[in-house]
Amino acid sequence: MGNNGKNRDRRVVITGLGVVSSLGIGWEPFWKNLVAGKSGISRITTFDTSLYDRHNGGEVKDFDPKNFIDRRSLRHLGRTSQMAIVASKLALKDSGLNNDQLRREITGVCVGTTMGEPQVMESLNSKYFPQGKRMRGDHVAASLYPACAISNNVASYFKLKGPNFIFSSACAAGNYAILHAFHLLKTGRADYMVTGGADALSRVAFTGFFRLFTMAPEKCQPFDKNRKGMLVGEGAGMMVMESLEEAQKRNATIYAEILGGGLACDALHMTDPSIEGISKAIQKSLDNSCVSIADIDYINAHGTGTRGNDKAESLALNKVFGKKLQNIPISSIKSMLGHTMGAASAIETIVCCLAIKNGIIPPTINFENPDPECHVNCTPNKSIERNIAIALNNSQAFGGNDACVVLRKT
Repeated sequence: MGNNGKNRDRRVVITGLGVVSSLGIGWEPFWKNLVAGKSGISRITTFDTSLYDRHNGGEVKDFDPKNFIDRRSLRHLGRTSQMAIVASKLALKDSGLNNDQLRREITGVCVGTTMGEPQVMESLNSKYFPQGKRMRGDHVAASLYPACAISNNVASYFKLKGPNFIFSSACAAGNYAILHAFHLLKTGRADYMVTGGADALSRVAFTGFFRLFTMAPEKCQPFDKNRKGMLVGEGAGMMVMESLEEAQKRNATIYAEILGGGLACDALHMTDPSIEGISKAIQKSLDNSCVSIADIDYINAHGTGTRGNDKAESLALNKVFGKKLQNIPISSIKSMLGHTMGAASAIETIVCCLAIKNGIIPPTINFENPDPECHVNCTPNKSIERNIAIALNNSQAFGGNDACVVLRKT
């Protein structure tokens, strides 16, 4: 069905959702726990945190890849790839597409990640270097490390031979992947896309954020006056995207239509967010989607819970939306999941889909004291019912990489 770009004005919709998270595996339990305001934060057990004075994170406790992936394939997969494949498998099942359809047409893969597969190198390091052993014979294990292995593994597992891309634009990578998949479909360069983001918990990520002094001792409190930082999480959010025409033809469930998005790189500082860069990405997403500030019914915020990020994001949102912002519900699900890094904005795009489909806005939990520097309506502690026609998913990343996606009820 691919037309090599001849049809350059196709409408693009999301027809399948797959989630692996500390709040549930599969979008149904995930969504149920999310709107109930449950916390997925617990003490980390993946590795020993006794040398740190921080111990909590959004670890997926009940993830057993053997329930989804055959043992032979598991030998060649790192944990991030496992999560990406499981989330993709759930999304493909949800979409109603069968393997013959996917392989007959041009089906591509776009995945965003921050860390890639660091657990592979951590394992090799702990196994060999303390004993001074050489890594001879473990070239296969070492080959699993590069970030590109994740999208390759997803494509290989499902035998998808279309365009294949990995995006490592830090914690906005999921939205980068989604927007690239959107453009491939819109321009007719693909028929179906499996896209999203994935990152597994690792010692190197935990240590990195710990050394930046950005980690909260117990809980994440986005936009709260007394917030103490973020918490590291893990998971995967993958979705199936296709043209509206094809989805209607096969009577598929349509969660939302992607109208467009905006990217901006302010290149100001490696870790400090830029109000100008964030607001530019938001405004570009509105312009590219042909919507106005009055059209936005819900904003899923980046909302990490750090002092600088929440303040900069709030100021950027106020710069774009002005007085109208106080009438737009906003929420940060990182209060429940922690920061799932490359998976964050992908899971948050799925949240926008489910919010649109169900008319429910999830809460920002752990909110206790309003911050005058974060003048936003953050849906504190309890979800609310609200008709949502258009939603905006905002994401930010180190290096000033900002990415927004705009979605509409169809």
